[in-house]
Amino acid sequence: MNQVQPVKVQDLIPYANNARTHSDEQVAQIAASIREFGWTNPILIDGENGIIAGHGRLAAARKLGMDEIPAIQLDGLSTAQRKALILADNKLALNSGWDYDLLKLELNQLTEMGYDLQTIGFDENELTSIMFGEELEEKVATSESVNGVYEIAVECKDENEQQAVFDMLTEKGYKCRVLTM
Repeated sequence: MNQVQPVKVQDLIPYANNARTHSDEQVAQIAASIREFGWTNPILIDGENGIIAGHGRLAAARKLGMDEIPAIQLDGLSTAQRKALILADNKLALNSGWDYDLLKLELNQLTEMGYDLQTIGFDENELTSIMFGEELEEKVATSESVNGVYEIAVECKDENEQQAVFDMLTEKGYKCRVLTM
């Protein structure tokens, strides 16, 4: 049975033909996740400390200055199985989808709990789209043009929602100001 064991970061050997890329931003997100939740997913290695899965986690561990990380050694894989697992580990996770109603419910609950959604990997545009999407269009009521400038009013349930809408619109280049009623 394969067991989790500590390995020295300096002893790990990245796979030279790893087709998966990890941006600096994603490595920072993985590092933030490790800081927030601890190490939840061991790296998979072959019998010679070669990485099968976990290149992004290794980069995050290095960014965090870690000396040892948890790994599972997979013995007995053929070269073809090892190469296939390197690809499958990355691709199979990408093949899943989202139940957007449940995702929105979970995100809203986390927001109500005051949790920082930036730590879970979604960028601001994704969060705005998921949480408000078509509802945003329904919340916007246009008024008459005043001196060639159109004003809109957006009803928000709380300050967090108001901030998210404000951020989304200003990020898209709209001049915005917040008025309270």
